[in-house]
Amino acid sequence: MSEPTHLRIPIRSDKLGLDVLVERTVARVQTEFQTIDIVDTPAFGRILLLDGHVQLASLDEHAYHEALVQIPLLNLDRPKTALVIGGGDGGVLRELCKHSSIEHIDMAEIDQGVVDTCREHMPELSAGAFEDPRVHLHITDAFEFVKRAPHKYDLIVADSTDVYEEEDGGLSEQLFTDAFYADCRAALNENGLIVTQADNLLFCPYSLEGIAAMFGRVFPRVGSYHALVPSFGGYSGFCCASHGRTLRQRWTDLRRAEVPLRYLSPITYDFAFTPLPF
Repeated sequence: MSEPTHLRIPIRSDKLGLDVLVERTVARVQTEFQTIDIVDTPAFGRILLLDGHVQLASLDEHAYHEALVQIPLLNLDRPKTALVIGGGDGGVLRELCKHSSIEHIDMAEIDQGVVDTCREHMPELSAGAFEDPRVHLHITDAFEFVKRAPHKYDLIVADSTDVYEEEDGGLSEQLFTDAFYADCRAALNENGLIVTQADNLLFCPYSLEGIAAMFGRVFPRVGSYHALVPSFGGYSGFCCASHGRTLRQRWTDLRRAEVPLRYLSPITYDFAFTPLPF
C-alpha cells in the first residue's frame, strides 16, 4: 500500500486546480500509449487518471456518463446502432446497454490496457457491458475504424480526453480534425446524433467554441448542453451535431424510456439547456 499523498487536479492549466488527498494507489499500468493510474481518495472515491489527467471519479462519473449518453439517446426514436470512440473504462457502454432497442454497439478503443485495468479495479463502470452480446470491442485506431465504418450509426459517442491548455492559454493539441468528423458524418444515420465532451464551460469555454466550430464546418446542425460534474471542476460541457435533428430542451418533450438514471431527472435535464449565470 502506498503512502497518502496529494493529487492536483488541473482545471485550467496552472491557474486553477483542486488539491485532493490520495489515500493509496490501487494500480499503475504503463502501456504502449499512456500511463494508467487508479487511486483512492476520500473526497471523490476511486479516480481514473491517464498520463496524470483525471478521466473520471466514482463519486460523479454517473453524472458525466448519463449526460454524455442519455441526453442524446433520449432524443432518438428507438435507436438501434451505436459507435463509441474511446471509452475503454466502459461507462459509455453501460449507459448504452440500458436501452433494449439497441441491437449493435461498436467500440473503437486504442488501448487494451484501459479496458483491462478498469474491468479489474473499477468493474462498476462497465457493470458487465463488455459481456453483452450486442457489444463489439475493436482494439484499434478510431480514426481508421471510422474511415471504414462497417455500419451506419444512430448515435456516435466520442468519449475523448480533454484538449489540454498550455500556460499561455492556448490549446496544446487538437485531438480530432475536420477530416475525422467528416468520416463520422458519413457513418451517421440521417436521423442520428454525434456527441462529444467539451471540457469545463466556465473556466475553459474555448474548448466548446473550438469543437462547435469544427462540427459546424462538417454538420448542418450543432448544439450544446452541460452537466454538473464536481471532479471536473463544476460545469462540464457537451457538444452534439447532426444532419438536421435538434435536441429537445425540455424533459416533458422527450420520448419515454424506462432506464435507470441517477443524475438525470426533469430538473437536471432542463438545467442542461439553461444558459450559465456567469
